[in-house]
Amino acid sequence: MAEPILLPPRLDLSSVPAVLAELKARPEDEPLVLDAARVIHFGALGLQVVLSAAKSAGGRFQLLNVSEKALEQLHFMG
Repeated sequence: MAEPILLPPRLDLSSVPAVLAELKARPEDEPLVLDAARVIHFGALGLQVVLSAAKSAGGRFQLLNVSEKALEQLHFMG
């Protein structure tokens, strides 16, 4: 299993540049594993970044430890 990228507590405009840098730094041949254990706010821009990264990873993507609060926010965004 690939080393998970730990997402910040607020996945929004202020944190997306750092997350993008981590995503770009990971080896392309490894599966993409994101750990959302600390996420308490999932903004629309954060969701776009995660969806784009998941698409780029093909079928090799996992989103782990998503809190109920983050799941609720994702649900409202469809």
